[in-house]
Amino acid sequence: MARLFADLTPLRVSASYRRLWAALGISNVGQQMTSVAVGLQVWEITQSSFMVGLVGLFQLIPLVGFGLYGGALSDAFDRRLIGLLSAVGLWVASVLLLIQSLAGWENVLVLYVVVALASSFFAIGNPARQAIIPRLIPAEMLPSANALGHLTWNLGFTLGPVLGGILVAATGSVTSAYAVDVVAFAVVGWAMFRLPKLPPILEPGAERPRAGWTSVRQGFEFLRGKKNLQMTFYEDIMAMVFGMPRALFPAIAAQWYGGTTADVALVLGLLSAAPAAGALLSGVLSGWLAAVRWQGRAIVISIVIWGSAIAIFGFVRVLWVALILLAIAGAADNVSAVFRTTILQAATPDEYRGRLQGVFTVVVAGGPRLGDVEAGAVAAIGGEMLSVVSGGVICVAGAVGLAARNRGFWRYDARHPVP
Repeated sequence: MARLFADLTPLRVSASYRRLWAALGISNVGQQMTSVAVGLQVWEITQSSFMVGLVGLFQLIPLVGFGLYGGALSDAFDRRLIGLLSAVGLWVASVLLLIQSLAGWENVLVLYVVVALASSFFAIGNPARQAIIPRLIPAEMLPSANALGHLTWNLGFTLGPVLGGILVAATGSVTSAYAVDVVAFAVVGWAMFRLPKLPPILEPGAERPRAGWTSVRQGFEFLRGKKNLQMTFYEDIMAMVFGMPRALFPAIAAQWYGGTTADVALVLGLLSAAPAAGALLSGVLSGWLAAVRWQGRAIVISIVIWGSAIAIFGFVRVLWVALILLAIAGAADNVSAVFRTTILQAATPDEYRGRLQGVFTVVVAGGPRLGDVEAGAVAAIGGEMLSVVSGGVICVAGAVGLAARNRGFWRYDARHPVP
């Protein structure tokens, strides 16, 4: 009988994984508080959903380049070192956000530049952080470890926006949210420092990969023809580019639910946290995921549920109903994320994991940023409601269409991982 609650075994078998898991969870709380603060700060300066959406564009551009290059770095050098250096860089970016807030600069260009810097360091370090996990945890525990990782990730997405909204509402300033982020990234640096050395593992006689664009190209050459790995990327792009209305939340909070500045900040925090609250609940009840054999079809079904809930959310004007719909969407997205991560880790040889995690970083982290731009642009043309509803409908249609064209993904068997 499959267990109901999350499997904690990976936390017991590896102290290194346990420290990393806890530190990344703490840092994500601070990071999501900062995300809410930056969105609110840009909205207050510009009163434009399009300008809020541009935050995503400034995060996306470095994600693409540095995410791919970061994957090559993590296959060529000690993954612990790459993760540590990126954590220091993210801490510096958090300090810069705190400084500009304390100085009272009301300049969106400064915000765009700093979030681009933070995105660059995230893109460099994330492939290494994800490729580290199969080195710390036995292969049969990867679904459980990934479920735990997404649980803390979503805990950050749940608590971060709410705490950020409460702090901003209570203090009347975004400074406190930025200060928390500074402390949180210091914890990540400590956890990375405590990891053992993790140099590349090479097949007998194989040459050590060289960090560079040639290595990136080799990663794409490996990916060629690997339909199941490709589908994990395509399905997520469809969900995040068209079904992610995050950039619209400041305008939705202000225009659909109204109130004072403090009310808008609190509603913004609740809207931002609701998908992660649903994902957190599905993470707590994730014990059954380890028993799922047909992981490809689980991904497709989850994305259909995500897009449907988002489309219905666009018609709703009752806050508690809207929050429930966003929570349902988040729960479905979490299931998709666990299986997409597991397929990538299980079906990819260690020598390519860093580079494939680089592609994964570009897709998973870059997709929502591109989605911010898409949502903001459509809202500027036809309003927030059209942007939300059309995005959800396109997401559902796209996910089903991709699965229909690649039926082998529907039959992906976790007992026999085939890339």
